[in-house]
Amino acid sequence: MVRQGTSRTGGSRTKGSAPGQSGRKSGRPPLRPVYRRRRLFAGVVLLLVIAVAFGGFVAVSNALGGAQPAGAQPSGAGASPAASPTDSASAGPTASGEASASPTATSGEGCEQNLITVTAATDKQAYAAGEKPLLSLTVTNNNKVPCEVNIGTSQMEYMITSGSDRIFSSRDCQAESADLMKTIAPGKSETANFPWQRNRTVQGCEPVEATPGAGGAYYVFTARLANKNSPKAVFQLS
Repeated sequence: MVRQGTSRTGGSRTKGSAPGQSGRKSGRPPLRPVYRRRRLFAGVVLLLVIAVAFGGFVAVSNALGGAQPAGAQPSGAGASPAASPTDSASAGPTASGEASASPTATSGEGCEQNLITVTAATDKQAYAAGEKPLLSLTVTNNNKVPCEVNIGTSQMEYMITSGSDRIFSSRDCQAESADLMKTIAPGKSETANFPWQRNRTVQGCEPVEATPGAGGAYYVFTARLANKNSPKAVFQLS
């Protein structure tokens, strides 16, 4: 006899899941931790892109704006000009010792010493009580070629006398000596000024209590540059 009923194999198929249901397992949405990691990775990449873009902008901005490195100093900062003969003399001679006996003009073919002249002058011919005379020493190049002349305080002297009385010398109290070589063009001059304080001096710069007399007395100013002496300049003190 043949027994009725389903076979084992058929029964197992009847009890199993329907075809196509197993494919739904691969289509499930990702788990939340995986999704978060993906979002985090995307955010990091975005930040890196922004940082690179910003850095490139800064570099370009610096290049266009001519930005200087940290600590760089602008050109010419702090440059100071050399003192002129007038500035040196206005502050008072600072040389010590005797002036050099060597010629003052040293360069230029055809530059003759006898054509280098020194003159003395005052800003006024008469001064009221308390007024301080401004003494001027001027060196002139009368050559037809430029001449280099030492017009430093090491070569200068401002001398004031009254008759046979030696009143003042700028070299009596000089503490320092300085050379200043200057090329003077043909027919041109250089002037150095010295404000006299209406005081007396002696060699060695010893203290002197006496002061030059007033009351209309006349005084003689003579300028000297190295071995060249100027003509006399006469002025009056009241």
